[in-house]
Amino acid sequence: MPEPPAYLRRGPFRAGAFTSVLHEPRTAVVLGRWLGAALLTCFLTGLLSHVLQEPPHRLVPYLWSRPVNGYRITQGLHVISGIAAIPLVGAKLWTVYPRLFEWPPARSVLHALERLGIALLVAATLLELFTGLFNTLQWYPWPFPFRQTHFWLGWLAVGGLLVHIAAKAPLIARNWRRPAVGLPQRRAFLTAVTAAVGAVTLTTAGQTVPWLSRLDLLAPRRPDLGPQGLPVNRTAAQAGTLTVPADWRLLVDGPRPYRMSLAELGELPQHNVVLPISCVEGWSASARWTGVRVVDLLALAGAPAGSAVRVTSLEQDGPYRVMEMPAEYADDPLTLLALRVDGEVLAADHGFPARIIAPNRPGVLQTKWVERLEVL
Repeated sequence: MPEPPAYLRRGPFRAGAFTSVLHEPRTAVVLGRWLGAALLTCFLTGLLSHVLQEPPHRLVPYLWSRPVNGYRITQGLHVISGIAAIPLVGAKLWTVYPRLFEWPPARSVLHALERLGIALLVAATLLELFTGLFNTLQWYPWPFPFRQTHFWLGWLAVGGLLVHIAAKAPLIARNWRRPAVGLPQRRAFLTAVTAAVGAVTLTTAGQTVPWLSRLDLLAPRRPDLGPQGLPVNRTAAQAGTLTVPADWRLLVDGPRPYRMSLAELGELPQHNVVLPISCVEGWSASARWTGVRVVDLLALAGAPAGSAVRVTSLEQDGPYRVMEMPAEYADDPLTLLALRVDGEVLAADHGFPARIIAPNRPGVLQTKWVERLEVL
């Protein structure tokens, strides 16, 4: 392409518009390593969360209920790495943004495709990170469904990242090792970026990392605030379950179906377990739950060992009103139909008269206000 007229070579388009020595490959490569690690960690843990929430049929037999804190760790790491990636993206874009104004904008078809791939990578990454951040705040100022969009944006971002790495592999290889003589400005800049990432992480990770809870300044949720000391995402008022029918009886539907009142459930052997509620928004909190083992309830209904169960809630609508629990969880001795939490009868917001609590499961699948267990 010909050189543009002089009157267009103004502002960022004029020659020598960008004078910082940090707009160079070595700084970009160092930041790219950190950002790539954060994005891949966020993607893999998010993919695991998606599989646990909506497991493909062929993967159901391979789901596991151990470790009991597995989902708490992986989803906490998902949100932590996603939040840490935000200042890293800002720093990385600042390092390379002068390339947006270079002339000609495309030197060849391959160069044009490369720049198009970078545009796709940047757009998908920014949308992925900021929609995820808004999800931690439970704020959805867009018309599209969050979960499905977030899932596919993750694939687009990681695909774009891999293509970008392949296209820039020679440049990355040349600048991978630390040069014999470094730039003082680079060292100061990277130290500032590290401090920013550390500050953001330390002041938000406390919503899922107990020993950082005192530093929980910027986190969207406090895991110790809420009815009975536990947070709540969906209240009984929102679910329409503030008032439970006086004649409520749990239906266990199997080869020998039966119904039980709350008093009758209380007469069965009671078990105590300490398990976390771990939410997709990144917060988690542990509590001592008391109730009847689900496997014992299914056995009373004549269910064979290894049976899955469908759990139905009293709430009238909502995407998780009906939940299917694979046999791995239904057979686990830690999976309860909980009647109490920390020695108290469940509050309405925590699922009175009964709720599910199981190890290594997303909080949205710990069904509240249970009215039916159906053997599958």
